Amino acid sequence: MIDRETVDRIYAAADIVEVVSDFVSLRKKGVNYQACCPFHSEKTPSFVVSPSKGVFKCFGCGKGGNAVTFVMEHEKMAYGDALKYVARKYNIEVREREMTEEESKRNDDRESMMVVNGWAAEYFQGILNDTDEGLSVGYGYFRERGFTDATIKKFGLGYCPSKGDAMTTKALGEGYKEQFLVDTGLSIKRETGGWYDRFTGRVIFPIHSISGRVIGFGGRILKKNEKAAKYLNSPESVVYNKSQSLYGLYYAKNSIARENYCILVEGYTDVIQMHQSGVENVVASSGTSLTTDQIKLIGRFTKNITVIYDGDAAGIKASLRGIDMILREGLNVRVVLMPDGEDPDSFAKTHSAEQVKDFIRENEEDFLRFKTRLLMQDAGNDPLKKAGLISDIVQSISEIPDPIIRSVFIKDCARTMDVDEQVLVSEVARKRHTVQYDRETGEFVRRMQDQQRAEAQTAERVTSFKDVSAGSNMEELEKAIVGYLLKYGELNFTLKEGKNLIELNVAETIFTDLQDDISFRNPLYKALYDCYEEQFRLLGAGAKVPEHIFVNHSDPEVCNLAVNILMPNDNYELSVMWKRNDFHINEEKDKLAELVPDVITLYKSKTIESIIDDLKSRLSDDTLPDEEILGIMQSISALNEARTKISKKKQRLIL
Repeated sequence: MIDRETVDRIYAAADIVEVVSDFVSLRKKGVNYQACCPFHSEKTPSFVVSPSKGVFKCFGCGKGGNAVTFVMEHEKMAYGDALKYVARKYNIEVREREMTEEESKRNDDRESMMVVNGWAAEYFQGILNDTDEGLSVGYGYFRERGFTDATIKKFGLGYCPSKGDAMTTKALGEGYKEQFLVDTGLSIKRETGGWYDRFTGRVIFPIHSISGRVIGFGGRILKKNEKAAKYLNSPESVVYNKSQSLYGLYYAKNSIARENYCILVEGYTDVIQMHQSGVENVVASSGTSLTTDQIKLIGRFTKNITVIYDGDAAGIKASLRGIDMILREGLNVRVVLMPDGEDPDSFAKTHSAEQVKDFIRENEEDFLRFKTRLLMQDAGNDPLKKAGLISDIVQSISEIPDPIIRSVFIKDCARTMDVDEQVLVSEVARKRHTVQYDRETGEFVRRMQDQQRAEAQTAERVTSFKDVSAGSNMEELEKAIVGYLLKYGELNFTLKEGKNLIELNVAETIFTDLQDDISFRNPLYKALYDCYEEQFRLLGAGAKVPEHIFVNHSDPEVCNLAVNILMPNDNYELSVMWKRNDFHINEEKDKLAELVPDVITLYKSKTIESIIDDLKSRLSDDTLPDEEILGIMQSISALNEARTKISKKKQRLIL
């Protein structure tokens, strides 16, 4: 792990304008910079970079953060990789904390395997480009497939010589350890002694991680050999997990995010040829059946997947389960069937990018119509086969987590298959409520809810906090409390108590009054609250907590929320006429004496209300003994009394 000192140096050195300018053309406007947002399509600039605050914020899509989170979002990098990217830009040596012996060995082994893979990729490319065998055999094959020199170079394609141990001998001669050659699967040790190369005599397709490092290889045999597999992949290892990797994602990720949909094909050459034609939002499942982890990986960039199948009917039917998996993960799936005798590789070779895109748009179908059309060919007029088809489609519909989308497809299926809609509703409900299904989807539903909640928070345009009221829910109150802390925590306000005027600090008032009642339900708000409280205890009341504490938070979602709070849309200025006539605009900070006590009182009241509701629900249990019922009634009475006292203190009843 990168040590805290190094992280602080990276954040201190990072100039938000310089970092963002590497990817976006910025135009100065006042004290800030503007551009069209790189994260969504727009014609009018709503993307703002504040050099004074060290943050960016889009007031169109809601994305915001610091220099590191910008790199994370734009380049789809992990937090550690984004830190290292910024560190390299400012020539900062990345020092990582001392790890345990076990952590250190695991990390060292992993890095050694990555280094070996990187060396092997360069070796295979060198053999392809600089040897007679590579040029005649390997290059000849790629040329036959229609790949250009630029494409071959872009994807790092290579060739492993046919001499059985040539690569291993070269690697050992250059000092690479046999342990890591074996662990990566590049070399295999013979039982009789000696070595042989896993990919001997094969053309090589390097498989990259999402950040661009080589994690494995795919090799295609060129000689006719019925005993050998046509394609061979690197085995599972610490650095390569087939089920969690997608071929071409490193090259496709930006295009997928920009186009907001991903094209899923079957093979390496399909991906490469599509890229060469100009269609870049394409990935393949690396020669394996589609997995849940691969679908989740696509889901990081888009919720829309278009699956392209070859015309081979047997292969299509075998792949249909992938559709249900995509639906189960809450993604939208459409299907395209290639013309007979065509695959994405051959089609892209003979058509332009626009022609390929037009073909996809004109021929893609939702899963219901695709399945119906495909399976009805087998069912014909056989009622039993038709019933089996309907059951299969119902199973697919039941996988959809969104009830609205599920309802739409039920109606569509009822109309298409001429089946009573209520029957389908009942059958979908039955399938969804089986023990097996609940076990598989319960965790997913919770995860989707958390994701949607986070997306709603980060996408929200937090320009100011509306006055809370008795009708405000706990989420709104939590947001307001955190907002007052981050924006005004160091300020004082004057409160009238009877005939006396007392001066109170915003942060001190909040922490004192809520010390026994705080139980934030939203984890992002709680993280910011705890972060501020920690700094408050260190610095004391009235001290300004530096904004960078929050906008440089290690959790990107917390960082985004902090940016939303601290960076309102200040692109609008008071008119000259208003300034000339000295008009005063009441700002939020002018009303702190009203707003802060309001939110504290309401939060306490709502908390008590929630506890009372829980106690009342327990009273509905007919099996409770009289003593326990009496105890609950007394607790409810005491809580109502406390709630009344809180209300009287504010001189109004909170309903």
